[in-house]
Amino acid sequence: MTEKLDIESFRKWIGREESAADIVTAELVKRFRATFDRTVDNSQSPDVVPLAIHWCLAPAAAPTAELGPDGHPRRGGFLPPIPLPRRMWAGGELVLSSALRIGDCVQRVSRVEDVSLKEGRSGPLCFVTVRHTLSVGDRTAVVERHDIVYRGLEKSERAQAAGKSAPEPRWRRSVEASPVLLFRYSALTFNGHRIHYDRGYCLEQEGYPGLVVHGPLQASLLLQFASEIRLGTSPRKFSFRSVAPIFDGAAFSLNATEAGPSLQLWTADSSGRPAMMAEASW
Repeated sequence: MTEKLDIESFRKWIGREESAADIVTAELVKRFRATFDRTVDNSQSPDVVPLAIHWCLAPAAAPTAELGPDGHPRRGGFLPPIPLPRRMWAGGELVLSSALRIGDCVQRVSRVEDVSLKEGRSGPLCFVTVRHTLSVGDRTAVVERHDIVYRGLEKSERAQAAGKSAPEPRWRRSVEASPVLLFRYSALTFNGHRIHYDRGYCLEQEGYPGLVVHGPLQASLLLQFASEIRLGTSPRKFSFRSVAPIFDGAAFSLNATEAGPSLQLWTADSSGRPAMMAEASW
């Protein structure tokens, strides 16, 4: 199958850049806090915004007529037009240099850094790495490595997750994977990907057993969980990768344990199977 993908033509996208800007408004912060059931942290300045809100800033706003059948913008713009049908958030890394505040005008510069092809158990996997730099004036706030994977429709998630394990957590919290939570997060991020809200599409087109919990939603919860464990302090670095999907209809858990000076964190589905692995360091 790999010979059908002209990886060298897709690698021509390496170095391509785009930029966008947005203002951190009080209304966005209010909606973000409501979605995550968070109250104002009195240990911080009231204008400091919650961690992970940067994923809600300057989302792609393609016209509805220019969306593909999965709800994503049609391929071939900033990202290469990889023909594999599933586009998924594989993971990434955040370097958090300074806090964002209400009223900040945030400039994001995004650059395609790599395009690579691997052979997975179920067929070809195409990875695209994008680096986002978010700045306020001459101050860098967040540098993010964003890993995207394109793959076929083979039903291999459970097989790929077999054997994945995690240590006994020191901290654990339950989160209800409700359709309302998924809808609200899609709305916050202007994410039209149908796997997060269209049950019929999930079952009939993608072969999933339910709605898929967003990767960045899980990462946001784990990042916030890490900060709470360390009494409200923000990690300097946060890395994460998806190892299996989580679906709506049951609670999933946030888990953490100490790993030297860092925290090892993960989400797990209702059966205890790890879904996203992460590490936070200060």
